[in-house]
Amino acid sequence: MFNFKQYDFKRYNIPLIIVVLLLGMIGAFLIKQVQTEEENLFVKHLIGLAGGILIVVIVSLVDYHFISSFYIILYIINIALLLMVKFMGYNLNDSQRWIRLGPIPLQPSELSKIIMIIFLAKLYSIFRAKINNIFLIGASLILVAIPVYFILDQPNLSTSIVVLFIFGMMIFTAGLSWKIVMPILLIGLPAIGGLFWYIQQDYQVLLKPYQQERVLSILNPELYPEIMFQQDNSVQAIGSGQLYGKLLNDGAENFRNYDMVPISESDFIFSVAGEEFGFIGSCIIIILFSILIYICLVTAKRAPDYLGMLIAVGIASMFAFQVFVNIGVATSILPNTGIPLPFLSSGLSSMMSSMIAIGIIINIRLQPKKIRG
Repeated sequence: MFNFKQYDFKRYNIPLIIVVLLLGMIGAFLIKQVQTEEENLFVKHLIGLAGGILIVVIVSLVDYHFISSFYIILYIINIALLLMVKFMGYNLNDSQRWIRLGPIPLQPSELSKIIMIIFLAKLYSIFRAKINNIFLIGASLILVAIPVYFILDQPNLSTSIVVLFIFGMMIFTAGLSWKIVMPILLIGLPAIGGLFWYIQQDYQVLLKPYQQERVLSILNPELYPEIMFQQDNSVQAIGSGQLYGKLLNDGAENFRNYDMVPISESDFIFSVAGEEFGFIGSCIIIILFSILIYICLVTAKRAPDYLGMLIAVGIASMFAFQVFVNIGVATSILPNTGIPLPFLSSGLSSMMSSMIAIGIIINIRLQPKKIRG
């Protein structure tokens, strides 16, 4: 469990922790800007950040091989938690995504992403020689589809897509043959185009009405002003920050456009960043995320073994997709879908799952290079 004798603590990734702390502190400031007098989101975020750093330190010292050895148990726990959401969860903002563990609310779909990364990495490590076997591909697809179904049923389309994206990146990195990839692309890309056309039709049954309207609204915003209200105000808030933002020019302009953006403390936190910090500050935030993802990818490249490489790729994919989608929604280039911006958005479940991921990345880097057999 703790292989301290094998760890090279000179390789402990302090720069990664610094990046996470910077993002977390930026998030704390932004949340403080938007919270009401009755809310204590700022304090919760700081507590989550402090607790999260503690989690990073603890997880970074636990051998990822030890964690991965419980991959079947973790998968069962994952399904059990998602079933608890379905039958015992509570509703918030028309979505049933949370359960209570005593006084603590938990969103299992956030933890599900980490569990599925570990599960898939271990599965592909065990069956590495059979990665191109059609039965293994089918089995792994089914095993991914089960939690995705329960997450989608909450409904939580955005997290479902995150899990599927992670699955796609990991199975490709695991060594899926181009003889399989190319036919999938040749069939899949036109199929995606056809699917995109289908979900726009009145008779489609895949999306709930409000989900379909979100897709249609991004294509024809003038026809759906009520649906585009949130994103339109987000774009206006980001644009009003101009080059330097309003933070250093508060005396000249006290009005904040992000006050008109619902859920600005979470899914639309980037609208607050854009207005307060401007274009330059927004770019700095994106650069910090780019550094974080780059470190994850470098960790994958230098991982001691195949298992570590797959886990690091899965974590990099998770962060990259969430950052792209969150900022894409806030800037109105993607349909509105609720997905947190890691370390910035308010929400303890998202913070904890992200911190666990960072701890695993550090642990992979701590371990000596091995010959990948």
